[in-house]
Amino acid sequence: MKNIIFFLIFFLTTTNSFSKTIIGNARIIDGDTINIKSNKIRLHGIDAPETKQTCKINSAEWYCGMQSTKELKKLINNQQVECLTNDIDIYNRYVAICIVNEININQWMVKSGWAIAYRYYSTDYIVEEKYARDNKLGIWKSEFMKPYMYRRQNKN
Repeated sequence: MKNIIFFLIFFLTTTNSFSKTIIGNARIIDGDTINIKSNKIRLHGIDAPETKQTCKINSAEWYCGMQSTKELKKLINNQQVECLTNDIDIYNRYVAICIVNEININQWMVKSGWAIAYRYYSTDYIVEEKYARDNKLGIWKSEFMKPYMYRRQNKN
C-alpha cells in the first residue's frame, strides 16, 4: 500500500498533461510567438512588445515591436527549433520553452532586451531582465510601455 501511495504521489507531481515536445522549422509571428507546423506556441515567461508597438528614444519613436520580431527571426535563422510545452493558454496556444542551436530562446530574448520577464506567469527570467535593463539593451535603451499594458490599452 505504501508503494502504491508513493507511486501515485510521484506520478501526480511529475506528470504534466500539457507536456509535449514540438520540433521543426518555426515561422515567427512576433517577439514571443512562433508557429511550428500547425502548432501555435507562446514563449513561456516572456512578454515582447507588440508588432505595432513603438518605444521612444529622446522623444523619437521607433518600432521596437517590429525590431523584437526581427531579432527573434535572426536568432532562429531558419534553423530547427525544439519546444517543450508546459501549458496551453486561453488562446489555445502551447506555452513552451524553446531551444535553437542549444540556446534557450526565451532566456535570450529577455537577456538581449527584446522581451521582458512576464512576472504575472513566471519569475524565470528576472535576472536576465535586470541584466538587459542595467546594460540598456534592446527596448531598455528607450522609454516603453510594458507589452501587457500596451495590449490592455489598445484592445479593440
